[in-house]
Amino acid sequence: MPFSHHSHSGEFCGHAVNTLEEVILHAIKLGMTTFCMTEHIPRSRQDFYPEEESKHDEASLAKLFDSYYTEARRLQKAYADQIQLFVGFESEWIRDSSVDQIRALRAKYDVDLFVGSVHHVHGIPIDYDTPYYHKARNVAGGKDEQLFADYFDLQYQMLQQLKPPVVGHFDLIRLKSDDPERSFKTWPDVWTKIERNLKFIAGYGGVVELNSSALRKGMSEQYPQVEICQTFLKMGGRFTFSDDSHGTDQVGANYKRVLDAIRKAQIESVVYLVPQDFAGASEAVSGFNHVRWARFGVDGLDDHKFFA
Repeated sequence: MPFSHHSHSGEFCGHAVNTLEEVILHAIKLGMTTFCMTEHIPRSRQDFYPEEESKHDEASLAKLFDSYYTEARRLQKAYADQIQLFVGFESEWIRDSSVDQIRALRAKYDVDLFVGSVHHVHGIPIDYDTPYYHKARNVAGGKDEQLFADYFDLQYQMLQQLKPPVVGHFDLIRLKSDDPERSFKTWPDVWTKIERNLKFIAGYGGVVELNSSALRKGMSEQYPQVEICQTFLKMGGRFTFSDDSHGTDQVGANYKRVLDAIRKAQIESVVYLVPQDFAGASEAVSGFNHVRWARFGVDGLDDHKFFA
């Protein structure tokens, strides 16, 4: 402890900063023990982000991911005596055909895990900026409630098709909405979809990340909100820490505030990724046989030097 299972670098992500090695060295400096590298997957031209339009075509974006995988494996070996590194990716579930792209990527690259995420609804980015969010909301009928419902339906498709070991920023959809702090329970139809998705994740053994990036973006709670954490916990769900860092200054950021939310949700332990030959007790990772989940009790973390 501490650890993160979701990260990016400016070397391989257009909206991040710093090289991947700089990110890893900073994680080591902070005393992190486990760190997962999870750059975005290459996408088709129609799904490029604005900063990619002038710099890439589909072939160069695919080559960039290949370069990332090579560099990540190099770093994993180079710093093995200082930090436990894992190599993965963050999936992009955009439409039905996304499953073919992601499965092809998994077949080509022997990764250690991946984060299952949704950043688009109706083919439009919902967390990139407010104008894009409004565009997606207009397609959904003009109301946040319906866009939220569509988001969780799309997330459910992703969960069913991929069964990701880590589910990324579960309630990302609230970021650019009119009221990001709103309780999902005020919209019963949306809350029913949330419960459905959480039940499915618990059923196949997925892990929901406690993603601190929501805090640096101005929200009062991490992804997901405490009420969602409490519901998932009652289903027997498991959690892990992630910073979703996009540069060195965001590595491990706001973890102490996440710890406050963990207490509020009454979460007693979190899990972190370990090699298959880990000496202690461990649990299966959905879809991966060469890694395991180990548990870490959160009692006493106030005394840990990282949180002090």
